[in-house]
Amino acid sequence: MGPSGSGKSSLLYCLAGVLPVVGGEVRFEGLLLGALDDDKLSALRRDRFGFVFQHGELLPELTVEENAALPLRLAGQRKATALAAAGEVLGRLGLAELRERRPSQVSGGQNQRVAVARALVHRPTVVFADEPTGSLDSANAATVLEEFLALARAQGTAVVLVTHDHKVAARADSRYTMSDGVLAREQDVA
Repeated sequence: MGPSGSGKSSLLYCLAGVLPVVGGEVRFEGLLLGALDDDKLSALRRDRFGFVFQHGELLPELTVEENAALPLRLAGQRKATALAAAGEVLGRLGLAELRERRPSQVSGGQNQRVAVARALVHRPTVVFADEPTGSLDSANAATVLEEFLALARAQGTAVVLVTHDHKVAARADSRYTMSDGVLAREQDVA
């Protein structure tokens, strides 16, 4: 939580190894992300992290289903296996009927849920989510949050989520606020 421009998204991108860290370091299971070469960092992000960008960032030439399956395809899974797994996650997010459409043929909120499916399909160790419910109505936001919570409960996935929505933040086990680049623990709930 925190005001716009406070550094929440930048911190999230640094934690996920998308942006370089200046004046510190990020470690994941003992690995110093800044010390990894591009191939190792890419493999770590592909295999262990899921990322939901604030604006989805879907590939326009792929279908909804192909976008959701992308992490599995990049990891070398057969197309049929990857599409089946993507279809399952899309179904849980209420998107099964849109599988063959392109991102330009669905709404912004539907594209955001596809981005969530893409982040979850490979059952990552950590999901980084930048305002994943910002463009969703309350019912779809609740569905997305339930998917995050189910993954966390089922396999211990950590979900690091940036939000402006106090209702979304209230569902978190731990909350932090950020102001002018300073991070502070708000409270522990769990």
